[in-house]
Amino acid sequence: MTVKWQVTVEDEKQLKEFLKQKGVSRRIIGRTKFHGGSFLVNGQEERVRKELKVGDWVELNLPIEEPNPNLIATHEPLDILYEDDHYLIINKPVGLISVPSSAHRGDTVASRVKGYYLKKDYQHKVVHVVTRLDRYTSGVMLIAKNTLAHSLMGNLLNHQKLEKHYEALAQGHLRQSEGLIDAPIARSSESIIERVVASEGKPSITQYKMLNYLKNDISHVSLSLHTGRTHQIRVHMSHMGHPLVGDDLYGGSKELLDRQALHCSSYRFEHPLTGECLEVQAPLPEDMQRLVDELAK
Repeated sequence: MTVKWQVTVEDEKQLKEFLKQKGVSRRIIGRTKFHGGSFLVNGQEERVRKELKVGDWVELNLPIEEPNPNLIATHEPLDILYEDDHYLIINKPVGLISVPSSAHRGDTVASRVKGYYLKKDYQHKVVHVVTRLDRYTSGVMLIAKNTLAHSLMGNLLNHQKLEKHYEALAQGHLRQSEGLIDAPIARSSESIIERVVASEGKPSITQYKMLNYLKNDISHVSLSLHTGRTHQIRVHMSHMGHPLVGDDLYGGSKELLDRQALHCSSYRFEHPLTGECLEVQAPLPEDMQRLVDELAK
């Protein structure tokens, strides 16, 4: 994988410092230097101490990454929403696990992506899962195609520059049509899975807006995350007294839907390598859309 930049007036410095300025970590610089990658300036291989001048073209050739032999490849289809040389963004279906675990080594998002890479004969076949979704949550998931793309997207996440938007069906009528839930989340002392609102928890902020009040005392809600804690939306909505439809782990009823009614509907971010502003959307899955339509009549 090759990444190119042109040096501007503000960029006149040593190559190593230039790369760091572009978000290339010391670890990636070291791996490139010692594991088969290269640094080129105007087509000539150079050391990282090279002094750069305005107009120079810098080329970073990343070394080939060795794929994880323990990750099997499966060949079920992917619903691809966006793809370029650096990222793959998919619409994850309900019921599919994001990454394998000791309890589940079969079909996952990661295994399907590996199968897709093999089918396409991509040079880099390592699967970098940047964002994950719970098994029974559907919607947008982002995979990086190389370690640099992964690192740069991680920086966006850490600085809250990747906007993630969700749609959910919650029980009850929200007293306020929109607002901010600011409540720290911690692991439950009684469960390895469940999370709870607790003073000793990590800062957790969710913004919400009611889209429509439906039959059966159900609210159709749009939500966005300011932080990214496990089960954050599910915990926060339950804490407000409005658990998600189907989410029995956090007090929701399965009468209308047998899984949590939660869908990641869109991502919005500035591409860290091209500067392009991207918005990627995924439509509601069939079961949630059908329920919304029925309750809106």
